[in-house]
Amino acid sequence: MTTQPILYGAAYYDEYMPCERLAEDMKLLVKAGMNVIRIAESTWGTMEPERGRFDFHHIDRVLEAAQQHGLKVIVGTPTYALPAWLAHECPQILIEPEPAMVTNGSVHCHGPELYGRRQNMDIGHPYYRERAEVMIRALMDHVKERSCIIGYQLDNETKYYGNANDRIQKAFLEWLHERYGTLEEINRVFGLNYWSNRINSWEEFPDVRGTINGSLASAFDEYRRATVKDFLSWQAGIVGEYVKPGQFITQNFDYEWRGWSFGLQPQVDHFKCAEAVTLAGVDIYHPSQADLTGTEIAMGGDISRSLKQSNYLVVETQAQGFPQWTPYPGQLRLQAFSHLASGALGVMYWHWHSLHNSWETYWRGVLPHDLRPGRIYEEASVIGKELQKLSPHLQGLKKRNKVAILVSNEALSALEHYPIGDVLRKREFKYNDVMRWLYDAFYRNNIECDFLPATTRDFSAYSLVAVPALYTASEGLILALKDFVYRGGELLATFKSFFTDENVQVYHDSQPHYLGEVFGMCYNEFTASSNLKLESLGVLDGAQCSDWEELLYPFTDTKVVAYYDNPAWDGYAAVTENYCSHGRAWYLGCYFSPEHLQNFVREVIAKAVPGIRPHPETFPVIIREGVNEAGHKLTYYLNYSAVKQTASYSGSEATELTAGRALHDGDKVTLEPWGVQIVEEN
Repeated sequence: MTTQPILYGAAYYDEYMPCERLAEDMKLLVKAGMNVIRIAESTWGTMEPERGRFDFHHIDRVLEAAQQHGLKVIVGTPTYALPAWLAHECPQILIEPEPAMVTNGSVHCHGPELYGRRQNMDIGHPYYRERAEVMIRALMDHVKERSCIIGYQLDNETKYYGNANDRIQKAFLEWLHERYGTLEEINRVFGLNYWSNRINSWEEFPDVRGTINGSLASAFDEYRRATVKDFLSWQAGIVGEYVKPGQFITQNFDYEWRGWSFGLQPQVDHFKCAEAVTLAGVDIYHPSQADLTGTEIAMGGDISRSLKQSNYLVVETQAQGFPQWTPYPGQLRLQAFSHLASGALGVMYWHWHSLHNSWETYWRGVLPHDLRPGRIYEEASVIGKELQKLSPHLQGLKKRNKVAILVSNEALSALEHYPIGDVLRKREFKYNDVMRWLYDAFYRNNIECDFLPATTRDFSAYSLVAVPALYTASEGLILALKDFVYRGGELLATFKSFFTDENVQVYHDSQPHYLGEVFGMCYNEFTASSNLKLESLGVLDGAQCSDWEELLYPFTDTKVVAYYDNPAWDGYAAVTENYCSHGRAWYLGCYFSPEHLQNFVREVIAKAVPGIRPHPETFPVIIREGVNEAGHKLTYYLNYSAVKQTASYSGSEATELTAGRALHDGDKVTLEPWGVQIVEEN
């Protein structure tokens, strides 16, 4: 077995401390079983208080103390929060954000943002890049010989921050010219003849922020996502000059924020940006207390693991966080092991101590404001001691999932500009709502998934591919999915899929484009009703529809799984199942109640995935599996409820690592409220 320990620790900021704490904190970290800290990414203004003058005494203090106490360190490049002197020297570095649209359709275009918040800079501005490189090189040159450093973090939760200033718009025009060649072609692929939006000279190209054309707006989003990859690749090139063998380069990718980590990040293509790092990193935050389900932990972990088809690092997650997130007893432990169950090689809290001023005063860390070890510290210590004991068994978890979810930043952008459903009801219903609707149904059925980008063309590693709201899809991708089904694969797709091409132009044949034969239906009508239900002889009977319904016309041999209950739509299908060549495809033509989808997905898995038998347990008992570095099957049993639960063990002779008892096939595993059991096959 490997002797490499699970990484367990927190972000540590000596610069923020209200009093001298370093020696005491190092002892407390070690006592809690923690072995790694993360430093430096937030404090450019402290390390370079004026242009060209560097002060690394906080960095040196922490590195020396960490080394003395046997702690590993991750050093972050401090480029995501500008020092005041830099904004004063060159205000043009600050972003110029997208405007808010008002009800009469007019546009308010603002100038650069005011200085103050973090992540308000134009990441492509030449002077910003110049000063950032000076800072990065000064820091790297200063710390490069420290043996306690195990890796470097590029920037922090990098995005394009909604920037739409003149510089990035001019760069966008160059990108359009390179991609499409001529204005005639741009007018054609984006349909700019509409409302006289046609552009006849490059000099007349208007400010993109005013466009009503979703194709052009989506292309601008795509270009700006590409600038994030360029920025991270640029930083990785600099940092890579200093990295020693055994050290990693990571980035803490984050997700769409809806008060917590919710779905695919609109401003970053994680799959493309992951090419810049050697270790995928992620920040995952989630509801807690009675709202703790583990879904965000699993989703974020499954995406992060899929980026490089390898283990990943949870760079940030909550110890306490917001007041409404203060965890119930046992939840901190449940959360930590849930990350490891998805394939994380470590868990790090943001952050060690609770801040005493400014924006994140009430985003609490491992230590409360009085800086004394309390309940959270004690539970973190229990976790740390368990990890020290169990690390040889838990490290390097590998998964071979047979189900994949295909995700698309391009479809996400397009559905921002063409909202789903009845916009008059003002309901926020977007791409990530559909993705989470589908993913959550798999999660609650204990069916583990990988994630695939829309650039994928070979799906042969999977038995079932699920496709949520793939509104924009190239013909190449569509034909690859068609070939997957013809060769025996199973495809499950939702409404709002295969409707437009990669330039968000609606395909002008019957929908779904090129896939009518695969799904055994076509349609050209749709509605958004608030009072429809499904009629079915199966598990979908009585499901409540909302937001969007496609009126599917089934072909002769197609199985109709569900109809709409409105007599006006007699003869139209809502959900279909169709055999095609050697494979099969399901199409969900509408959004309906999640509990019905959960039951439907369970039936699909039972039919579609050879060798996978759905667990008898469903949420709140969550089961996650894999193979550890020793080649032994590892099963995590996680209880996301305040009630004691039991689960059935299925497999060869095994050991319950957390309880130390032997298990045989059919034995019961007992889970305390918010409890965890980990089983390793012998």
